[in-house]
Amino acid sequence: MPEKKVNKAVVCPMCGELSKAVVYTSVNATVDRELREQVLDGGLFAWRCPSCGHSARLTYPILYNDMKNRFMIYLIPKIDRYQLCDKELEEKYSNLRNINKRVVAGYNSFKEKIFIFESGLDDMAVELTKAVIGQTVSKKLDGAEVKDGYLSMYDRESNTMGFTYFTGEDMSPYVQTARLEIYGKSKEIVEQFAIKDKKLKGFIKIDGEWADNILYRYKRAKKIERLNKVKE
Repeated sequence: MPEKKVNKAVVCPMCGELSKAVVYTSVNATVDRELREQVLDGGLFAWRCPSCGHSARLTYPILYNDMKNRFMIYLIPKIDRYQLCDKELEEKYSNLRNINKRVVAGYNSFKEKIFIFESGLDDMAVELTKAVIGQTVSKKLDGAEVKDGYLSMYDRESNTMGFTYFTGEDMSPYVQTARLEIYGKSKEIVEQFAIKDKKLKGFIKIDGEWADNILYRYKRAKKIERLNKVKE
């Protein structure tokens, strides 16, 4: 999949002038490592108004392909569907085997998925771990609301991974580390309760909502198991 660039019409939010910007609709990180760096540092999405000089980050659909680490991520701003319904796209990549294909709704999630897969981690297990640790953070902060969290550190040698959460009304960042044993337990839950998701061939959305659903099913199964033991 070669890189593909198109012209995009942009209206400056500051002065209202209409201009054009060259944007990438697809990026092959294995072929062009420089583009990978521009994705991660935000440079690929940076834009400056030629009329007034106002700087902003553009948001637009872009397909990221890493052939070496065998994953593809499609950033589609604000997408709310679990599975990407794009027949042409799915047919184009339907024959790719053992490729993790994901769709994300925001730039931070886009970068996080890249970090997860480059680190050789299972993003489903990471999402479960993030959700569980987030509940712990909320309790630590006397029930404060814990919003978007992201994997921000992974160190196999020290047996730890870290998450950055945004908490409370002011969205204050809070970093919490966890032992990899929790991630290991999450992988076991994924193997048991996400069998169908693992078999899907299209681009799917694995996020906090997905993790909450899996955790609910896991807790319900454990509850039923305990009740059955009592009956025995």
